[in-house]
Formats: sequence, structure tokens, C-alpha cells
Amino acid sequence: MTRTPLRPLARILKARDQGQNPDAIEAENIRLRYEDDRDRARNRAEGRLLVMGLAFFCAFIVIGARMGMLAGSVPEEPATQVSSSPIIGQRSNIVDRNGRILAMNLDTHSLYAQISDMIDPGKVAHDLAVIFPELDEEVLLKDFTGERRFLWIRRQISPEQMQAVHDIGDPGLLFGPREMRLYPNGSVAAHILGGATYGREGVTAAEVIGVAGVEKYFDDFLRDPANNGAPLELSIDLTVQAASERVLQGGMMLMSAKGASSVLMDVHTGEIISMVSLPDFDPNDRPRILTEGDQSDSALFNRAIQGVYELGSVFKIFAVSQAIQIGLIEANTMIDTTGPLAWGRFRIRDFHDYGPQLTVEDVIVQSSNIGTARIAMMIGADRQREFLGSLGLLVETPVEMVEAPTGDPLLPSNWSEISTMTISYGHGLSSSPVHLATAYASLLNGGYRIEPTIMRQNGPRYGSRVVSEKVSTIARNMLRAVVVRGTASFGDVEGYEVGGKTGTADKPRSTGGYYDDRTIATFASVFPASDPQYVLIVTLDEPTVEVLGEKRRTSGWTAVPVAAEMIRRITPLLGMRPDVETLTPTGVTFNSN
Repeated sequence: MTRTPLRPLARILKARDQGQNPDAIEAENIRLRYEDDRDRARNRAEGRLLVMGLAFFCAFIVIGARMGMLAGSVPEEPATQVSSSPIIGQRSNIVDRNGRILAMNLDTHSLYAQISDMIDPGKVAHDLAVIFPELDEEVLLKDFTGERRFLWIRRQISPEQMQAVHDIGDPGLLFGPREMRLYPNGSVAAHILGGATYGREGVTAAEVIGVAGVEKYFDDFLRDPANNGAPLELSIDLTVQAASERVLQGGMMLMSAKGASSVLMDVHTGEIISMVSLPDFDPNDRPRILTEGDQSDSALFNRAIQGVYELGSVFKIFAVSQAIQIGLIEANTMIDTTGPLAWGRFRIRDFHDYGPQLTVEDVIVQSSNIGTARIAMMIGADRQREFLGSLGLLVETPVEMVEAPTGDPLLPSNWSEISTMTISYGHGLSSSPVHLATAYASLLNGGYRIEPTIMRQNGPRYGSRVVSEKVSTIARNMLRAVVVRGTASFGDVEGYEVGGKTGTADKPRSTGGYYDDRTIATFASVFPASDPQYVLIVTLDEPTVEVLGEKRRTSGWTAVPVAAEMIRRITPLLGMRPDVETLTPTGVTFNSN
């Protein structure tokens, strides 16, 4: 900054020449400099005051807006949250194909004790034993008066129980927030859902994890916060599932069976619309795993997927269809059924004597073991194994459940000619009802391989072709004939054109051989037979029904009528209208003319 001198030489000389006082010039310059400094200081001060005023104004605006927001909000109890907590409590819902809730979350509380804060341990132990009868008062008192400082009392409690604990009034009893898994439909679809339990637990959070079924298979998806709570949508229909369970339960009791299962599958998409295994359980109170005995006797055992059985004559349609596909026979080809059929020390016999010959169609309709075995001999072991493999019968089912790998089919160690003959009528190879449903759907949907799934699909999912459209139609016609005039006559449901095949297999002994009085009865059905939409497999374990003073164990007397009733009940729920012929008027008619 350039400063003006107080005594400029030019002005001083001029002033002397004019006779003026030079000191006046210096005084005037001092006055001007002072006034200039004063103006600059005033401007600086005014600027600072303006900035401070604006700052205070903005602060008051922000504070006023915040106070207005708080005044208009709903008051809440302050809570401490830890964003870095490793325990994830949330879990997505599971719904059926129509969005109905199958599994959901429910906010509840846990009960724990800070023993060091407890005032009267004796009274607390007594009162808790009254509220929770399953708790032992003496054990509680021992825990409260011992060296422990913290004790979980109940992982989850109801609102009524929470209020009762509040009324005890002891500061040592505390509550923690919990999210519990709730299955509002009870035991419906229990084996599909599986169940859930608590994993890692803290005072303010608990981890809910799947333990079986789709809950465990899709555990990562259900717990992933990135899904924003999107539900897991299954292929099953809740109403169809409930009706199937009710009918099958009644049929199992009526037939005095120890267990039962059913699988309803869409033949074009592979979707499992319902899957039932009895006895079942309530996933809200999941029972413990058996520690001894046969696990297949447990209610947790899923017979539809984990149960692998020799399913009997339901396999016969596979041998006949393959032989027609490769050109060895036609539907009207005559087959030698003279018995018994000898192979070394083995003898293959029919349930009845069907005479020396039957057509291929009648081999299926009458369920001739001898006729099917002779057809299998034409096919050969290698080709039979390849064909059954193309239907998915030789590998574990890909259904999205953790139990699926445990239902691996049991194959013969040596696929010999006698194995080929017995497998053709369902002995010597064990598979699950889901395997059978998949194979029937692939054979009868026009001949395309499908994969079973428990997830909802959008439209058909066809794989490679296993048989031609012509062979698929022939197979459907044969199965329809079995119901119309064969071993499954009790399976006819008016208006729905049911086709199917019966199968009755003796149960194997653990020590070798077979029981004479224990069977697995199976009915594999398709409807409508002329335009298949669904395959239904019904299996009863050790059924017995008394008819006219005689005990019956065959599928035609046990599994078939149960399946027929199930079809009769579920078809309206599936939106299927019966195809009933309109009667032509006969006799006298009214003429208005």
C-alpha cells in the first residue's frame, strides 16, 4: 500500500513562497490519514457483524425447523442400537404359489436373569415355576444362589407371560427383543418347510437359522438383507396341500398303514404342487431326532424324498414304452405269459394265471410280471439302464431340499439279466416317490424330460426328449385302460379321465429276503389321460384292509381308492372342471309349436 508523505516537499516550498505555515500541511495530512484508517476499520467491523448476523439467523432457522419436526412426531422410547452387530435377526417370509403365508416372523421377547441384581431369589424361583410349569423351582433356586451371574430362562415368551414376569417386580429379571419363526398353518407342509431354530444369541438379538427342508436349503437367501424382505415363493398350493394331507391321513388310518406319502406334480413344469409325508409334525414345536431305532419311523422322516422303496409294478410302463420306442413291439403284439418263467434258480410268477398269451396292452392292464420280464429280455440290461437313467431314476433328485441327497436310489451291484427282468416290474431297484413322479411326468407329457422343483416356475421347462409323442400317447392310453378295465378300477373319477398303474411290492427284510405280510402299495396316476396336466403318486406303507372277511394288501384295494378320493377333492382346487358328457334327451319331448 502506497502511503502519502506528511510533509510533501513541493507543497512545503510553495507554501513558503506564499507566506503560509508549512506545519498546517502536515496537520492536514495527519487528519486525512486518520479519517481513512477510521473508515476502513468501520467497514471491516460492519462486515464482521453482518456475517455473524447471517450465521445466527441460519442457526435459529435450523433449530426452529428441528423443533417443529419433533413437535409433530410420535414420541418413542429412546433405544441404543449397534450398527456393527454381527447377529442378523431378520428372515424373509416363505409363501405358496398364490402368495399365502407359509412361514413368517413374529416379534417377541426372551427372558434372562442378571443374578447379581436379584433381590429375592427364592420368591423369583417360585413365581417363575408357576408361570412356566416346565421349569423346576429347585433347579432355578440353585442357579440363582450359585456362582452364576447370568442365566437364560426362556428363549421366547408370549405377551401374557411377559406381563406375568413384569408383575413379579424383581429388577434381576430382564427381557431381550427376539424375532421368532412362526408357521401359521401348523403341520401343513411341515416336511417341505423343515423348521428353524436359534443360532448365535445375544441379549439384544438372536440369529434364526434353518434346520431342515427349504428353510435350511435357502438359508442364505432368507437371511440376506440385500433381498429387502422379498419372500421365497414355493410351487406348492396351500389349499391343495391341506386337502391332500387330510385325505391321505384318513386313507392311512382306514388302511391301517404305518406311513404314507403323496406327490402331485405338474407334468410340464416339474413343479411340485403338493408333497405329503405321514406321520408329520408341527414345525412350531419340532420334535427331536431319534437316537435309536429306525429313523424312517420318525415323524421327521420325509417319505416322499428320503424314502427309497421297491415300488413294484408301476415300473412296467417304462419297459413297455422303451420296447415300443426302439421298435421291438407294438401295443397289440402278443407276449408269451406262460408261467412260471425260470431263470436259473429263480422263478417269476404272476399274481393270477393270465393264460399263455397277452397283448402288450393287456400285459400292462393285467399287470403280468412274466410278460414284462420277457419284454425286458428283448431290451437288454444296457439299454434298460440307459433309458431309466434318462427318466432320472438312477440319480438323486434335484429338488431344492437338504433331504434330497439322502434319497439316493439303490441300484443292483451287478445289473445282470435277472436284474433286468425283475427291475422291469419294480423289484431290485429302489427309488423315492418323487423319482417316480418325475419319471411318469417325463414319459407322459409328450416325451420330454423334466426336472422336479419346489420353486414356482413361469411356463413349461422341457428338457431332452426321452420318447416320441406317439409312444407317450400309447403309454397314456394303456394307463387309462388300467383304470377302465384293469387293476385300478377303483381309481376312476368321473369327469377327470384318470389313468394310472398299480404297484404292490413286498418289503425286504434287513436280514435278507422279503416279508410275506408287509407291502409297499403304490398308485401312479395321471389326469386327464388324454391331455395330461398332473401326475399323482400315492404310497402306503404296510396297508391292510379287510374286505368280505379277507385281508387285502394290494394297491388296487388300498392306494388306488385313496388316490381317487384325493383327485376328487383337489381337482376343483386346481381350477379343473369335470368333462361330463351331456345326455341326449330321450322319450317324449315338448314342442311349443
